[in-house]
Amino acid sequence: MIRAILLVLSLAVAGGIHAASDPELPPLPDVVRDADGGIENCAERLVRLPKERAAAKALIFGWNKAQHAAGNTGALVPTLRELYGPGVETTIYGSGWSLPDTETVYGELHWQELGVRGFDLRRHPVYPRLSLLLVPAGQEQLAARIQGFANAAWQEDGHAQPIWIPADDTVVDEALSFGGAFSNLGRSSGLANMTLGNYIMIGIGLLLYWLAIVKGFEPLLLITIATGCIFVNAGGAGMGNAPTADSAGGLLWYFFDGGIETGIFPLLIFLGVGALTDFGPLLANPWSAILGAAAQFGIFGSFFLAVVGWTLFYGDTMTPMQILREAGAIAIIGGADGPTSIYTAARLAPDLLGAIAVAAYSYMALVPVIQPPVMRALTNEDERKIMMQQAKPVSKRARIVFPIVTTGLCILLLPDAVPLVGMLMFGNILRECGVADRLSKAAQNELINLVTIALGLSVGMKMSSDKFLDGKTLMILLLGVVAFVIGTAVGVLFGKLMCRMTGGKVNPLIGSAGVSAVPMAARVSQNEGAKWNRRNFLLMHAMGPNVAGVIGSAVAAGILISLLAK
Repeated sequence: MIRAILLVLSLAVAGGIHAASDPELPPLPDVVRDADGGIENCAERLVRLPKERAAAKALIFGWNKAQHAAGNTGALVPTLRELYGPGVETTIYGSGWSLPDTETVYGELHWQELGVRGFDLRRHPVYPRLSLLLVPAGQEQLAARIQGFANAAWQEDGHAQPIWIPADDTVVDEALSFGGAFSNLGRSSGLANMTLGNYIMIGIGLLLYWLAIVKGFEPLLLITIATGCIFVNAGGAGMGNAPTADSAGGLLWYFFDGGIETGIFPLLIFLGVGALTDFGPLLANPWSAILGAAAQFGIFGSFFLAVVGWTLFYGDTMTPMQILREAGAIAIIGGADGPTSIYTAARLAPDLLGAIAVAAYSYMALVPVIQPPVMRALTNEDERKIMMQQAKPVSKRARIVFPIVTTGLCILLLPDAVPLVGMLMFGNILRECGVADRLSKAAQNELINLVTIALGLSVGMKMSSDKFLDGKTLMILLLGVVAFVIGTAVGVLFGKLMCRMTGGKVNPLIGSAGVSAVPMAARVSQNEGAKWNRRNFLLMHAMGPNVAGVIGSAVAAGILISLLAK
């Protein structure tokens, strides 16, 4: 360990020495404007700008435009066109960029047109983090005004910390010296760029690791979500940054934009779930679909609660349609279906996607904790001991016809649910047809595993501190618990009703499996029944309402999207 630390320090020192003595660094042009806006030679000084090139460029554009509007032509930042003269083909310090034929003072300037030494340095491999603006020596007031403008504009954009301001005697050579190289390294480190909120979110990511690894709660999703959360809150890493004209963008942004914004990842997950799901228990006991539908009361119950809560707290700042959309996105948590929650939130309330996804998957993992107290409170000992008869076998023809008919009905009655229901049934056809085993196995294994990694990282990207740490997140977590409790309770109550109607042949405990946390909710029903009657085997009976709940939550999502997204 000590050797490794010494090696890293040696490399850092070597890099600093190389930075201080780089023979390839070209000389600086000496530029200043005279009173008439002409250019004269003079030494230059520094003004600090954000390290993000696009942000720095936007500040310079804003300054030039404001000064031009005020008639202060002597305060404009010069372009390289002005530095080297029109018609001169000049390559910018070995970057491969040449000056264009047009001359522009302000507005939509190309990056390479700005006569800013700091921008040029960013293209230099030795100085990847410098962002400096050169201001003529002898014009300290101009430098101070530009710095003040940059700080004010930077803070107006929501950045709490001002841009670093160098001392009055700071010159270019100091920034490129041995100490300057390490000074810039320190300012570009995570410690210098992370806020308290970032640290809190990284702590939440570590908590998700603990729940997944130590407690075994939905590890496939929680580990990847936690990793995405930590990545996006790593100050300066830029893994969640959108691409710009001068930056390729971060990895997580591409995952989110290509998979979540388009809805592809949740749909591919549903394809894999369909290939893994056996609808036989539902087909053997069609009446169990009623229990699956009953559990969806959790979605619509929490929807009305969310509407009331959002109207009370945010009614002054949100339109009624915005309130309804966010309430619809939150309510789908009650279906206990992570992909459906993500798919719906991406269409109704993208800004809440991180909190909704974390709540949905966290509560899915906590089904063994949340459901049993509700199940015991609503049933008596005799009901929990009821043994159910073994279901009849289901023919292969029925297994193949079911997904086809279900998709057809969805197309005719609720087209907005076709993406979710259709992909679920497509995966099930691959499983049941018997002639596409390779595709079925690929959907069950490689496809769903790869998409799960990308999906989790994408969800974690929405857990940045500026979006996640607010009052809405706490309310979403609270409403998620309420939705699960309502769904479980209504499912059990319908189970009791069916028990009465059948003369005691239905164990009410299987009603709780109507939430679509497959197969965990069915296992909870099995475990609770076995506690009161060791000979009781409710798993396959509970799988009927469980898989019906998957379809029910997809249909409920289609209804909400149909009503609110258009």
